[in-house]
Amino acid sequence: MIDLTTERLTLRPVRIEDFDDLAALWADERFTRPIAGRGPLTTEEVWFRLLRDLGHWQALGQGNWSIRLKDTGAYVGSVGVLDYRRACTPAMDAPELGWGVAPRFQGQGLAREALDAALGWCDRVLKAPRTVCMIDPPNAPSLRLAERTGFRPYAEGTYQDKAVILLERWAGDM
Repeated sequence: MIDLTTERLTLRPVRIEDFDDLAALWADERFTRPIAGRGPLTTEEVWFRLLRDLGHWQALGQGNWSIRLKDTGAYVGSVGVLDYRRACTPAMDAPELGWGVAPRFQGQGLAREALDAALGWCDRVLKAPRTVCMIDPPNAPSLRLAERTGFRPYAEGTYQDKAVILLERWAGDM
């Protein structure tokens, strides 16, 4: 497990100590609606997400990083390199990138900074020739960020009976 740093951020693999910050983030419908397509998550659901993320690092050596501001330690959100084995059509057949930033930090370039760091790690460490992401069609900010970081649509798909856009990025396309 590795920490990443950028000009303004520290990214470190999720820890149990992140639970309160995660619970607060996932309780905010402004955050959950564009990502999960629903209202707030319960603390039980957040706890299971956290355990999944901890296990991801242990089993696969990759997963979600908690994003924090370097200067204050404030929790910004998360970015990760994932293998959730999602039951989506078409299947996702490469490492998946996922990200989310708390509403109060959106529009400041922090998601881009964190995503650039995670993609750089993919290129250097995983040497993954291709990465993918899945975005809800109405989530225009995430679609714009994905395209600015080199992702391009490759399919319209479905996940949990909802339409999604699948995007791919070839290593070095930043």
